[in-house]
Amino acid sequence: MVTWKPPSGSLQRTNKRTNEIHYPLNPKVKMRTKVIMTICLFLLMAGKASAQWSVIDPTNIAQSIINSSNNIVHTSSTAQNMINNFKETVKIYEQGKKYYDALKSVNNLVKDARKVQQTILMVGDITDIYINNYQKMMHDDNFSVEELSAIGFGYTKLLEESNDVLTELKNVVNITTLSMTDKERMDVVERCYSKMKRYRNLVSYYTNKNISVSYLRAKKKNDLDRIMGLYGKSNEKYW
Repeated sequence: MVTWKPPSGSLQRTNKRTNEIHYPLNPKVKMRTKVIMTICLFLLMAGKASAQWSVIDPTNIAQSIINSSNNIVHTSSTAQNMINNFKETVKIYEQGKKYYDALKSVNNLVKDARKVQQTILMVGDITDIYINNYQKMMHDDNFSVEELSAIGFGYTKLLEESNDVLTELKNVVNITTLSMTDKERMDVVERCYSKMKRYRNLVSYYTNKNISVSYLRAKKKNDLDRIMGLYGKSNEKYW
């Protein structure tokens, strides 16, 4: 019978009470385990934010907002009707915000787990920019109902595409991807982080361009004070 022996020079610890010998995990294995567990934690934390969704994770939060927004785009015929219908979207956003706020409080993460956290939080940023600014646009008479529908459709498409990135990130911890190497796994995390950062910047730019249209129209009508009061000063917002 061949007895396994640890490599020479390896560290070992003996439990004095049981005389069991324990060998520390390889640092790379410990790092991978910590990152995977952290990702899983992020994807499950949403359960504390809201219990009304049957499957609860950050992708569900975004998808619920997408579904509600699509309904508004296709069913709202007047500005007031659009404002009333948007209240349901805001309700979902406020429920989801509890999850993002809880996620922001997670500290002392390893580098790659921090990237996962930041990627998920950027979806929250995208939603913040959309909800807060679109609410104001619906009270801006420089936009017609048709224009508001088009703007809402644009926000929804950007949120859909950012949610696709989040789904890709979630799949890193699926059972079908557990055979990935450390490098492959971290490459996915890095790629998703970069993609999400571009989408967040694009949503900010999209918001900027839409508000600038209202700004130019207000300038022609000598109504800049009202628009600045609605959207805030340039150094306070995304434009």
